[in-house]
Amino acid sequence: MPITPELYNAQIDNEDIQVDAWADTPLLQSLEEGGVDWPSSCRNGTCRTCVGRLKSGSVHYEIEWPGLSAEDKEAGCILPCVAYPDGNVVLMRGEY
Repeated sequence: MPITPELYNAQIDNEDIQVDAWADTPLLQSLEEGGVDWPSSCRNGTCRTCVGRLKSGSVHYEIEWPGLSAEDKEAGCILPCVAYPDGNVVLMRGEY
């Protein structure tokens, strides 16, 4: 019997938006499937079009080093196109 991945919530800070976010699905895909208009382009972690900031929660990447500097990561920036949720997350739009 296949194991069903964990289902979490992804919320956009200061907006009345919350979508389902599966543990095995990039956040950008979950946002789009939930009707959220989030900017994107490359979908492989290099162009930074989709960059946002993680206000709470955590994510992981299946690629070795997405297009984020150490400073970006320290500031909480994420690339939703290649970021997978580890639990419920709250995102902020744009780079900070």
